[in-house]
Amino acid sequence: MKRTRLRLSLKTLTYQDLMDLVDGAAVFSAGGGGDPEAGYKIVEKLVSDGYQVQLVSPSEVPDAAKVVNFACVGATTSVEYDADAAVKTLRALEKYADFSAYAVIPVELGGLNTLTAVDVAARCEIPVVDADGAGRSVPEVHLKVYTIDEVPLAPMVVADLHAKNMVIVRETADLRNAERIARVLAAEWNQTAYTARRILTGAQVKASPVQLSLSKAMRIGRFLRKTVEPVKAVLKETGGVKLFEGVVDSVERKTEAGFTFVNVKLHGTDEYSGNTFEFKAKNEVLVAYKNGKLAAIAPDIVTPVHRETGKCITAEKIEEGDKIAVLGLPAPEKWRTSKGLELWKDVLQRSNIRESYVPLENLVINKG
Repeated sequence: MKRTRLRLSLKTLTYQDLMDLVDGAAVFSAGGGGDPEAGYKIVEKLVSDGYQVQLVSPSEVPDAAKVVNFACVGATTSVEYDADAAVKTLRALEKYADFSAYAVIPVELGGLNTLTAVDVAARCEIPVVDADGAGRSVPEVHLKVYTIDEVPLAPMVVADLHAKNMVIVRETADLRNAERIARVLAAEWNQTAYTARRILTGAQVKASPVQLSLSKAMRIGRFLRKTVEPVKAVLKETGGVKLFEGVVDSVERKTEAGFTFVNVKLHGTDEYSGNTFEFKAKNEVLVAYKNGKLAAIAPDIVTPVHRETGKCITAEKIEEGDKIAVLGLPAPEKWRTSKGLELWKDVLQRSNIRESYVPLENLVINKG
C-alpha cells in the first residue's frame, strides 16, 4: 500500500507541547477522556522511544487522502494502554479496507484519548491532524460531530488490550449499534478496547471535525503552566465560567456495562459559602445542579479542576474532602444545532436525566 506523501506544512511537537496538550485537552474532557496521568506516561514513553509527533492542519490534508479516527473505549476507571497493540489495531483496519492512512485524527479531546491517537500516529510515522471528532470528551462511540454530518463509522476494528483478539465490524444497522458492539467488547475485555474507525477523506477532514482543536488545547495547557491565575486565563480563552468552588462531601461511584458512573456532591467555600453543588457523570459529566437547580447540561462542558492549578480532576479520581472548582465551557457550535442536541438528548434520557438543554450562558444570566 503506497502512502500519499504530499505534505505542505507540518509542525513537529516538542515534549513540552505534548505535556501541554495533555493538560489542555483534559480541560475539555468534562471529567472524562481518560486519566491525564496516563497521558503523561504515553508522552514520556513516546519521547524516550525516539518518535516524533508531527501536526498537520486540516487545510493541508490532500482531499483524496485517507485519515483514521483512533481511540480507547471503556470505563474510565479501567482503561489501560499498550502502544504496540494500538498500532496493530490501526494496521488491521488498513489491511481490511485496503488503504494506507495519511494521518490519524483523535476522536475527542481528553487527557488520555487524544494522546492515544497522537501516539499511534507517531509510531506509524504519519501526522496527527489538528482537529478532533467532538471538541470535548464524550461517553459513547457514536456521539461525534461526524454523526451530525452522516459520515459512516464502519468499517471499524475493535481490539483488546494486547491486540490478541480483534473484531472487524464491516457495517452496522445504525451508529448506536456500533456503540453497543464496542462497549460490549470493552466490558468483556476488562473494560478496555482500542478502536480504529471512521476512515475520512481529506475533504471530509476539512468539513466535519472540530478544527484546530489540538492547537487550542496546547494553548490552554500553556496558560495552565505559565499564568499566575490559570483558571481565569482558561475561562477568558474559552468563554467559560466558574460554576462553583467548594469541598467534596460525598462521591458515589460504580462501574458497569463499560461505563464509570459517578455522582459528586459539594458544599461551597469563599464566595460560594452557603451553597451546594452536585454533578453526575457517565464517564463524562452530563449535568450539574447548584442548590438543586440546573447549572449546566451536556453538550456544554462541565469539568472539575484543582482550584489552584486549574488542571482537570477526572470524575473517577475525585474523593471526599477534595477542594475543587467546577468550570463550565460552551460546547462547539455543531453540538448546539438541532441534530447535535437530539443526539445528546438520547444519551441524557438513557442516563435518567430529564432536563431539556439550556445554553450555559443563559443559565448563568438567569441566575444572575
